[in-house]
Amino acid sequence: MSPALPGAAGPALHAEAEDGALIAYRRASAAAPSDGVAALPPVLFVHGFGADGAITWQGTGWVEALTRAGREVVTVDLRGHGDSDAPLEPAAYRAEVQGADLAAVLDSIGAGRADVVGYSLGSRIAAALARREPSRVRRIVIGGAGPQELFASWDLVRARQLLLDAEAERAGAGPDASAGTPEDAVMRAVLGTALRSGADPEALLACVEGVAGAPLELPPGLPAMLVAGALDPVPRGAAELAREWGAEYLEIPGRDHVSTLTSRTFKDAAIRFLG
Repeated sequence: MSPALPGAAGPALHAEAEDGALIAYRRASAAAPSDGVAALPPVLFVHGFGADGAITWQGTGWVEALTRAGREVVTVDLRGHGDSDAPLEPAAYRAEVQGADLAAVLDSIGAGRADVVGYSLGSRIAAALARREPSRVRRIVIGGAGPQELFASWDLVRARQLLLDAEAERAGAGPDASAGTPEDAVMRAVLGTALRSGADPEALLACVEGVAGAPLELPPGLPAMLVAGALDPVPRGAAELAREWGAEYLEIPGRDHVSTLTSRTFKDAAIRFLG
């Protein structure tokens, strides 16, 4: 099937993962590519926890920006999110498994290589693709992620209880869950956002457990750019990691974990870096 109209992501298509799960993705064609840009591979966008491709990339203007720059775009819904299947076993969400999902999407569109842009959890999944099949990733942008994986610090029993509390409160059948420790506040914010996107609570918990501790590592020599909001604690250590890798680093002033995504500076830097 051909890509969607320029600047707009098309209907959901599905690639079959190695374990049989169906992984949803959407395509958008370049607006008016020049000869040089037309020769470049598609840009594969990988969203963060509790979101999907449309929320993260279409809704924040990324698809339009990249297609206007002459690039074909592919947005993916990670398993457990959006229109993709949502298994309930934590092992089904390991970063290596989800990295293979991205390879299946590239296979489905017939792309031998891609430039990859990840954000938050999506950065770790994008890195897993690069480790699995380094020849298929030309350049990579790591946004909103650093050396420390957020879920590794979570108490999973407590996370389950907070998720149940949030569901009950949303339904008007439970107590106000606003009290608790600072760690509770972080978990509640992350899980609450995910619930509002319509994700399956059990799939969310499986994803948290399966991804916990996933490394942020790339194969040697892969051109990379790391991007972090100055007010975002999640990618703490990203600047040091960029120096270790010999990668580019961009800090967005005044931006937190959510607002970094909408930054025009981020988009412009990614377009330049991806060529």
